[in-house]
Amino acid sequence: MRMHDHSHDHPHANELSDPEARTRALETILVQKGLVDPEAIDEIIETYAKRVGPQNGAQVVARAWCDPQFADALRQDATSAIASMGFQGRQAEHMEVLWNGDGVHNMVVCTLCSCYPWAVLGLPPVWYKSPPYRARAVAEPRKVLAEFGVTLPKKTKVRVWDSTAEVRYLVIPERPPGTEGLDEAALAALVTRDSMIGTGIVEVGS
Repeated sequence: MRMHDHSHDHPHANELSDPEARTRALETILVQKGLVDPEAIDEIIETYAKRVGPQNGAQVVARAWCDPQFADALRQDATSAIASMGFQGRQAEHMEVLWNGDGVHNMVVCTLCSCYPWAVLGLPPVWYKSPPYRARAVAEPRKVLAEFGVTLPKKTKVRVWDSTAEVRYLVIPERPPGTEGLDEAALAALVTRDSMIGTGIVEVGS
């Protein structure tokens, strides 16, 4: 229920946390002053609740695993290939994909702020924006990966990529063994947000 709707089936103010109460109060003021459109707010909420999130990136990964032509398109022009699946917009204007495998593991960070490919991964997690992650991912990536539960062979090279306002990255994790008979939907269900940042791997049953 929108906070500007005063019917009696929405939570009362005393049931809200301080941030929620402040947010509701701010929206009410902005709506009353005509500075925001309630329908536009609802559309944004609907977008990030149901249409934008890591499930989009997981579909990209699954198709890349299954379709060699699509994988080639990603290598040539990731932005266009991803947009062809309907995933485009804010913070996805200039995309590049990073392929794990062949002794290489890729990991993404934004050392200056929190640049992140919203169209395929949704909103960035809190830890991605935190100063410790932004600093340590570059200085000691293997230790950071270990804290996420990812232990790599010593011979595997870890490459850290710094997102900027000009480019966003999507990691294509290695396809786990034993998934040869799965279709794209089943494969996409295995792909996690962290694996597309590089702080996780895809495992069957994960």
